[in-house]
Amino acid sequence: MATLSDILQSEDITSLQHLQLFARTVVEGFTTGLHASPHKGFSVEFRQHRPYVQGDEIRRLDWKIFGRSDRFYIREYDEETNLRATIVLDTSGSMGYRGTGGVLKLDYARKLAASLAYLLMSQQDAVGLITFDTKLRHIIPNRTKISHLHLLLETMIQSQPGGETALAPVLESLGNHLKRRGLVILISDFFDDAASLLKAIGVLRHQGQEVVVLQLWDRDELEFPFSRFARFENLENSEDNVQLDPAAVRNRYLEVLSEFRTQITEGLRKHQVDLLQLPTDQSHSTALRQYLTLRMR
Repeated sequence: MATLSDILQSEDITSLQHLQLFARTVVEGFTTGLHASPHKGFSVEFRQHRPYVQGDEIRRLDWKIFGRSDRFYIREYDEETNLRATIVLDTSGSMGYRGTGGVLKLDYARKLAASLAYLLMSQQDAVGLITFDTKLRHIIPNRTKISHLHLLLETMIQSQPGGETALAPVLESLGNHLKRRGLVILISDFFDDAASLLKAIGVLRHQGQEVVVLQLWDRDELEFPFSRFARFENLENSEDNVQLDPAAVRNRYLEVLSEFRTQITEGLRKHQVDLLQLPTDQSHSTALRQYLTLRMR
């Protein structure tokens, strides 16, 4: 079983330094933070200065301080609010796949989730966690205290891959647990009916949730490199197995895969949802750093 040091290492923390994850849409929170509030006119009094980081709006620079100190500082006001971020982690059977060159998909997902939870909580944002397969399994509420991070990581470690995937109905029920507008980070291989998935995500977007999708792939799933006659086992249903010659189905498999990926990509773009497709043989910290840097711009 994975340990805390396995899913959140010192190099992961170092790689996230000087990066921030801003909400692109208005959010509802309860403390002063980095994100725009929907409650216009609630309070616009100056609160504090903080050092400028890449991605901040130039118009908020305090040029008087720059003139005195030759350093950039941002003016913060009380109409800004903290973000309520919910990490939704797929623990279904397909996340238990480990190819020849990658890592267990769930292990990779845990590392992504742990890094994002740490980053968000270091911003004083409230982070929650939901795990699922055919239904919601763990529901950890959003909290800002750094001690809450330990609970999140322990829950990720305890979650093991198993069961079938029912992502679309899970996303439909998710809206009932999200009482305020915020950020939903979905980490999954997304193996479900594409049309149903996109419809459910559209409902979340209509409710005012910002959604980011991290879709995981093992290299075997992307390239189907098998050549010998073999028995293929369904990790989500032990009775659904098949013996076949991979060469006979490879072209059709890749064709269907391409259609599925295109449908997901175009559908998420239509709903204005960020999609990060990650093969598990790619460094998770490098992928996150590149995405966050681009998002901050």
